[in-house]
Amino acid sequence: GWKDAISTTIINFNNEKMQITWAARELFPSENVSFSYTFAEGKNKVWKPCPTYLLDQDYNSGCLFKTEGPTLAISIRNSNGSEELFSKTLKSDFYIKPNRPENVTFFWKADTVTVSCNKPERGVKCLTLELQYKSKFDKDWQSRTSKCCSVGEQGFDPRKCYSFRVRLKRLVPYCNVVNYSSDWAAETFWMNGTLLDSCDDDIKSHSKTVTVLSCLLAALLVMLILLILLCKWQRLRKSVMPAIPDPKYIFADLFNDHNGNFQEWIDKTDHAVVQTKLEYEEPECIIEAESQQEGEKNCDKQEPQEKIFSFSGAAENNDSKAAEIACLMPTSNTIASFAGFQILMNDDMYVML
Repeated sequence: GWKDAISTTIINFNNEKMQITWAARELFPSENVSFSYTFAEGKNKVWKPCPTYLLDQDYNSGCLFKTEGPTLAISIRNSNGSEELFSKTLKSDFYIKPNRPENVTFFWKADTVTVSCNKPERGVKCLTLELQYKSKFDKDWQSRTSKCCSVGEQGFDPRKCYSFRVRLKRLVPYCNVVNYSSDWAAETFWMNGTLLDSCDDDIKSHSKTVTVLSCLLAALLVMLILLILLCKWQRLRKSVMPAIPDPKYIFADLFNDHNGNFQEWIDKTDHAVVQTKLEYEEPECIIEAESQQEGEKNCDKQEPQEKIFSFSGAAENNDSKAAEIACLMPTSNTIASFAGFQILMNDDMYVML
């Protein structure tokens, strides 16, 4: 009865290859056993030797061969094959381990993720698709299972990065006697529908964003400080060194009409005749420059008032006798323009401005 107690592990890889393994060192510590198999049924069985042995410390610990039918018979014998140590007949379809999902796609819509893969050629009704995911804040995987070959889940936070992995599972006990699942498909990393190389990229992107914002704020602060210092420097410079007025705004005609030619401008200014209308018509009083006192006697007495006269040609004639000046009563004020100068006469006094 010890032959029935031998433990073996049987795996049918997607109904393509069979793998039978046993604990060689524990079951047969002093002997290197041989293995044979057959998929034929009935009395006329043709036993085939193991094409590929699996070794454990140079001892045969398993056999790998091609799947050729639904019914399998195996036999383990001693090294020369003369004695059978273990035998078993089984249904190979009950030990299928599916291949990993192919062409896995992710579809994002708001907070819902739908994952799908290609349908296998055989045994689709016996398969389910398992989705596992976790964020960088989760310690354990969250699992969701659905019929092959699409599964969806809700409640994903678009601000978090998630790791996803999927695999196919065989239904137990309707299709398998052992709960076999495929290997996990390649793990992928997603954030709000965007595929990332890893969730570390999300952390790096946040750190880069913080760094860029910090640099911008620092630059703005430096610019503000520079503007404040510039304004203070301008005020200090104006207080210490007042600005010199630009003569072109004061003497507009010098620069606009004469293009800055001072000689031309002063010549035309000296020859200009300033004409001022008298506010009141008064009799003109002319005296000779020989005697100011005699001239004042010839002047008629008038009411105290102010008169402005213009003199022309006085600059060209140096003879004072030829010059014409205005005279008023001693109580009056007179302003006269003479050769570019102004003469203020008041109370027998002449003041040239």
